[in-house]
Amino acid sequence: MADPGTVYLAGSGPGDPELLTTKARRLIDECDVVLHDKLPGPEIIELIPEAKREDVGKRAGGERTSQSEINERLLALAREGKSVLRLKGGDPFVFGRGGEELEFLAEHGIGVEVVPGVTSPMAAPAVFGVPITHRDHASSVSFVTGHEDPTKPESTVDWAALAETGGTIVVLMGVGKLGEYTTALHEAGMDPETPVALVERGTWPEGRIATGTLETIVEVRDREGIEPPAVTVIGDVVGVRENAKGALE
Repeated sequence: MADPGTVYLAGSGPGDPELLTTKARRLIDECDVVLHDKLPGPEIIELIPEAKREDVGKRAGGERTSQSEINERLLALAREGKSVLRLKGGDPFVFGRGGEELEFLAEHGIGVEVVPGVTSPMAAPAVFGVPITHRDHASSVSFVTGHEDPTKPESTVDWAALAETGGTIVVLMGVGKLGEYTTALHEAGMDPETPVALVERGTWPEGRIATGTLETIVEVRDREGIEPPAVTVIGDVVGVRENAKGALE
């Protein structure tokens, strides 16, 4: 059973309810309160009993629940003796701010348990036949955020260094700034013909993929109307999908 006064930082996976871990599914039933945003997806959110569901994501009118508000709400509920599930999309520690929440709760003496989840930068491309590593194409992979903390004075992502790795680059939350980082990679010497895939809502029923090259992918995004949440995969592994298309259909 879920422990009173404990916060469970759990990943819900990329959106397909069958990719939700059995532990996260159990905690949905056992915890007193579930704080979630929109990223788990509607099918998983519907598994949460309405009486204990708290949406701490984007609200009507474009307003967002700030991280400080989420931290304080987790703390207040735990101090009331509630068992609290903080349910995030993907994995809580992969660009999910789980580390920030862990530090905050630890600082205030709250017990925390981390429940890993299937992360979208691996799962979303995989369901469309794009492996992020491959012996013939890429022996390394880099996960990068396309949406850094806006309070930072400047970006800390070294696109030039990434261009030199020769491995796969997977960008999360990077649809809006696609032109900026593809240009940075090109200017750093990456071949403009490097294959690129945009995977929107991977594993969701409406999930889709659009492919192009470093030079054409912005045009592809605009033509296809690709919107968040989506991941960008940059590298020769994107070509594996074409080789295996018959098996995937």
